[in-house]
Amino acid sequence: MEISSFNNKWVSTVASVWIQCTSGSLYTFSIYSQTLKSTQGYDQSTLDIVSVFKDIGVNCGVLAGFLYYYATADGGGSRPWIVHLAGAIQCFLGYFLMWAAVAGVFPRPPLPTMCFFMLVAAHAQSFFNTANVVTGVRNFPSYSGTIVGIMKGFLGLSGAILIQVYETIFNEQPTSFLLMLALLPTLNSLLFMWFVRIHNADDGVEKKHLNSLSIVTLFLATYLMLKIVLEHIFTFQFPLQVASFILLLILLASPLYVAIRAQQRESRKILHPSVTESDQLISRSNQESEEFDNERRRESEESLNLFQALYTIDFWILFFATACGMGTGLATVNNISQIGLSLGYTSLETTILVSLWSIWNFFGRLGAGYVSDYFLHAKGWARPLFMFITLATMSIGHVVIASGLPGALFAGSVLVGVCYGSQWSLMPTITSEIFGVVHMGTIFNAITIASPVGSYIFSVRVIGYMYDKEASGEGGTCTGTYCFMLSFLIMAFATLLGSLAALGLFFWRRSFYDQVVFRRLQHSSSG
Repeated sequence: MEISSFNNKWVSTVASVWIQCTSGSLYTFSIYSQTLKSTQGYDQSTLDIVSVFKDIGVNCGVLAGFLYYYATADGGGSRPWIVHLAGAIQCFLGYFLMWAAVAGVFPRPPLPTMCFFMLVAAHAQSFFNTANVVTGVRNFPSYSGTIVGIMKGFLGLSGAILIQVYETIFNEQPTSFLLMLALLPTLNSLLFMWFVRIHNADDGVEKKHLNSLSIVTLFLATYLMLKIVLEHIFTFQFPLQVASFILLLILLASPLYVAIRAQQRESRKILHPSVTESDQLISRSNQESEEFDNERRRESEESLNLFQALYTIDFWILFFATACGMGTGLATVNNISQIGLSLGYTSLETTILVSLWSIWNFFGRLGAGYVSDYFLHAKGWARPLFMFITLATMSIGHVVIASGLPGALFAGSVLVGVCYGSQWSLMPTITSEIFGVVHMGTIFNAITIASPVGSYIFSVRVIGYMYDKEASGEGGTCTGTYCFMLSFLIMAFATLLGSLAALGLFFWRRSFYDQVVFRRLQHSSSG
């Protein structure tokens, strides 16, 4: 493949996917939370405060959105690397300083300082995510749900991938895991950020290759799930652990095959066209150039900026639904380790739960994007309907966990994990459809602020407060179903309210989808 062949939207997509694979350190907090708690002398409420700053950092990506907008304005389609670079610097500084504090390189920092370290480390993910997701939507406007699902799916899957690296190289060394989080995502982003670019060409077979990429990611997720389950049943000796890790790397490399096939197909069309096809290619090239200019003008006219969006009811409905859905989901994953301990799960079982959460998260993100795209194109179902369905199902998952029955934590985490992941595909895509793609990065990142708001309410004010209240007379620990039952019933009710808000948005914007969103899809398809 020639050097110039690397400058296309498929290579850009693969580079974004690989960066996403190591960007989800957010979902591995439970791996090192107990070490952070013991070395710093935190109680559960204090640990939850640190975790909330993690959620604040990762979800307050408005600066990333503004940076992306100005970096790519005026034809700057080759400059998303600026956003990645900013993320890489923050990732290294945040996790490195946290590792140094836990390892005792310098004296134990005050709680506000540790919260700041966590904030910086987590804030990096918003830069990686914004650059990859918005570039994907720009490159595949007709299938924004599918591409957002793929990008968000790999971000969710990255937690399991990082844990596999940890178990292969740093098993039972959570302090070293923090150092790995400082180095691996940073170097990975610096290596691949140069290939992430905006390309406006449409090769006419986008859906086919996106489906191929989705299938590859499903194989990867299935492999990870099987490996996690087998590790629970059997003890993997080091040679087998290394062999399985090498197979994981091969699977991670396989999306490049899809990019090569897509580029080869396009190259054959360009190099060997018939006479009629040659004329059509010239005509199509001129037509696409004109249509692209018209499309850019139309997008600018129809798109709202952040300050205009703040005055709409749509923004605040999405904000409320996000606070209920993502807030309770984050509260669940942040406390899985403590929930497992209170119910008698072993340390290995809680690690498995964290890894499986990443798998369910992945299936939710990928599936919601693909399914909502299919029903939007085929049936005309507006995407907020799927937000309602997934949030209602998430409420059921919280009730299952609250029951405390044998296996309820596993079953409930499946429902909550899948539905939580779905919100990360649905909300950004709905944002691009309602408010336009020009300022998508700033608007959807502003809406995600609702996630740490919800996480603070449900993690600290609900779960942390009630856990410490129950544990006050037992040496700081709590055992039994009552430790978390009321907390999860409260979260189930909150998620149900969020689903009703999403249903309201569906009816409120039904005619808009019929008259505007469909027109965009038809215009893009005819182009």
